[in-house]
Amino acid sequence: MNNQIDKTDVPGDSQISTALVNVYYQDAHRFSTIYKERSALQIWLAHATSAPAWINFLMAVRNKVVSLLGLKDLGNFADKLNEKSAEEYRVGDRIGIFTLLFLSENEVILGDSDKHLDVKISIFKESKADENSNLVTISTLVHVHNLLGKVYMLFVAPIHKMIVPATIRRAEFKVTSKKS
Repeated sequence: MNNQIDKTDVPGDSQISTALVNVYYQDAHRFSTIYKERSALQIWLAHATSAPAWINFLMAVRNKVVSLLGLKDLGNFADKLNEKSAEEYRVGDRIGIFTLLFLSENEVILGDSDKHLDVKISIFKESKADENSNLVTISTLVHVHNLLGKVYMLFVAPIHKMIVPATIRRAEFKVTSKKS
């Protein structure tokens, strides 16, 4: 398995690519995973439940700070993720800190909205014809509504650029170790 995580563009054939108009912030990370049988949602759940502890620490700090500004407390990154199997989730359900907005075998879009911004995350799985593996791209799009959203993103964007690769590495290493 290729353990490389590449910065890339939002896949043009993904559903989330339709939300690129007027996007304020975007990033996408592509990696290869050996688990061809997993749906996009199963991949997200594996990654979210194996997120490093420092992410929940940062979420707790975020929640304290933004509550002083009248924004919502999202809770911990992986709150209540083990309550359902992937097959039980439906569009509109909460999955951790996000709401399930779109669901197919090859893509799941999660999101959250507040008065300052809208966030959408896509987990998009595409089969590679030349190998017995899959390429997965995790894309994040943020649309800001006001100055508070722009200020918020000044602090969040650099941290987000560390969170996604760290979560991918931890989940893929954990999964690969179990497979061996």
